[in-house]
Parts: sequence; C-alpha cells; structure tokens
Amino acid sequence: MKSYSKIIVSAILMFLTVSMFAQKDFQGKAYYFSKTTMDMENFGGREMNDQQKKQIADRMKSMFEKTYVLTFNKEESIYKEEEKLEAPGAGGMRFGGMSMSGGDQYKNVKENKLMVENDFFGKQFLVNDELQKLEWVITAETKQIGKYLAIKATAVKKLDDTDFMSARRRNRDDNNEKVKDSTKTDNLMDEIEIPKEQTVTAWYTPQIPINQGPGEYWGLPGLILEVSSGRTTILCSKIVMNPNEKEEIKVPSKGKEVTQAEYSEIVKKKMEEMSEMFRGRGRDGGGRRNN
Repeated sequence: MKSYSKIIVSAILMFLTVSMFAQKDFQGKAYYFSKTTMDMENFGGREMNDQQKKQIADRMKSMFEKTYVLTFNKEESIYKEEEKLEAPGAGGMRFGGMSMSGGDQYKNVKENKLMVENDFFGKQFLVNDELQKLEWVITAETKQIGKYLAIKATAVKKLDDTDFMSARRRNRDDNNEKVKDSTKTDNLMDEIEIPKEQTVTAWYTPQIPINQGPGEYWGLPGLILEVSSGRTTILCSKIVMNPNEKEEIKVPSKGKEVTQAEYSEIVKKKMEEMSEMFRGRGRDGGGRRNN
C-alpha cells in the first residue's frame, strides 16, 4: 500500500512540474557512471594467481568503468562519454588485437530514430536505424535515487552474436573428462558464448516526464536513472535541469552509414575471420601443438 501511495505522490509532483517541461527550449543533462564486472574464474582465472588477476583487473578498469553525459530535451537526446585523459591504448575494447569502441549515441523518440557512431577495427561506421523498444513491465516497487523517487521496471532484451559485454564461458561438464577433451581448444572465441536474451532492470523517475535514458535504453514514462543488464550497471550521479548554457543536440554524422543488422554482420564476419586466424596459429608456426 505504501508503494502505491508513493506512486500517487510522484504523479502529483509530475503534474506540478509539467509547465517546466512544456517550455519550447527545455533541456536537461544527466550524468551517468557505467560499470561492468568480469568473472575472472570463467575466463582463465583459475590458472592465474592473485597478482595476475589484479593486474588484469586494473587494465580492464579503464575499459569497463566509464562516465557519460546524456543531454536531452522533450524529443531528442545525445549520449556521450565524458572526455578525459587516458593511458595509451586504454580506450575501446580489444579482442586479440581487434579494437572496437562506441561514439556519440543519438535518440529521437518522436521520429523513432537511433544513430550511433562506432569505431571498429580502425574503420568508422554510422549506425542509422529505428529505435528498438523494449516491452517494459512497470512494478509497484520504488526507491529514492538522490532527490528523485524512482519506480522499478523490467524487460527482456534480445541479444545477438556481437553483444560481447554479455559473453560468458561455455557451459561444460567438469566431471566428464571425455566431454572436456572433445571440447578443448586454444582459441578463446571457441570458449565463450553469448546468451540469446537478458533481463533488464531499470529505475525511472516520473518527476522528469521524458521517455529517455542512458545508452540504448528509453521508452518509460520518465527519465531512466539506473539500469542493470547482465554484468553492466549504469547509475545516474547528477542531473542539471535547464542549464544556463544550452547545448545543441547534434545528429552524429561520422562514418559509413549502415543499419544495425548490417553493422552486426560486419562485426560477426570479422570475429569469424579472427577466430580462423587463431585456429591457424594453433595448428602451425609458433602455436604448433605437441601430440
């Protein structure tokens, strides 16, 4: 009963602030911190000592801990990583010498448009596609995030073969030596798999009644302040409403224009190519196996 009373109070607050959001030049900025954890035991961690695990964790920290700014108005938003000095090679994500990183991410909820700049293996791509809407289930659970009342919502997100942040080690029967021997491989890409779907948990505030959020997330009746999917959590740390200096929300324009499906296929083919390369190294040259 208490949860529903909070929702009613939130609805009243939303009504009282609607005039502010009706302003033609309304704008806001939300600052987010993104953190992804890695299960070292599932990615060769069992063979590492504590010092080696710490060294890898330190290297991955700059890769998996990022700060972002979401600049939004009633219809548009641009999601950018905060600029900061990094150690050489710290940016982006690498898989056996292959790098990939995401740039500015633009959403227009009125036109149902998504545009993302991606750097993949030294090439710039501009993903131009429709927004993918999740089927959110709004619950009665609430919590306070800063000065905002947040409401919990969940959804199931479909994943494709390029969602590497959700990768996990393939399920193997450790008690069956025959299974272990038949599936043993020197190629890391053969050792991982990506689940077909993932549960997403979001917390949004109707006190900021726009259906925007960090990254690819949107579609709730209020700004998303927190979202968790797999091992990644994105948290809002600060919100500035109607800043003195307005920022133009520019549509990304760098790179070869492709759809999301086309970009995923490009990444998938390159990963398969790299996987074959690793297999070749395992069969001959310096990576020759001893029988």
